Amino acid sequence: MGRKNSLAKNSIQMLCVMQHLDEQNLYERSKLLLSIYRNVCWTACDRAAMLREEAEYCYGRELEAGLLYLNDFAPTVEREKFEETVKSLFQTKWLVELVDSAMVKMRDFPYSPQLYFDIVFKCYLSRFRYTETELLETLRMERSTYYDRKKEAIKIFGLSLWGSALPQIKQALEEPLLYE
Repeated sequence: MGRKNSLAKNSIQMLCVMQHLDEQNLYERSKLLLSIYRNVCWTACDRAAMLREEAEYCYGRELEAGLLYLNDFAPTVEREKFEETVKSLFQTKWLVELVDSAMVKMRDFPYSPQLYFDIVFKCYLSRFRYTETELLETLRMERSTYYDRKKEAIKIFGLSLWGSALPQIKQALEEPLLYE
């Protein structure tokens, strides 16, 4: 197979058809999500630290006592602001868990799973920002091959997320809770 026509590319096309996913739309959504991931994590860490500092400053060293105060005595506006911040942090945590789940699923891809995992991780998820030259050297690839594999890696991530992780979570949320 040539550089432009790989087993992975053929597999991605087939999986998109089987799962009724538009390949270009999958690529664009996946790339957008991956491109904001570092900033979302960075912002969430800052918000969590600020929330903790604010709670300790306003309500003392005992966070539990501060939370009880917010629940029982705090003005409604203050409580709603706190609830909104916590809700936002939990939504961010959910996003991070979805991305993690998709990354784990990527390792099940039948063609060069470690390569595709490494590309997505090093380009979008790691704390360290690699330059293009560092990526090419680390992955031992030529520039043109790297861009072809990167596009495939983004699509594999998308298939792992929209074709596997999200449907599993949706199914779990739709299942009725069993009470004993």
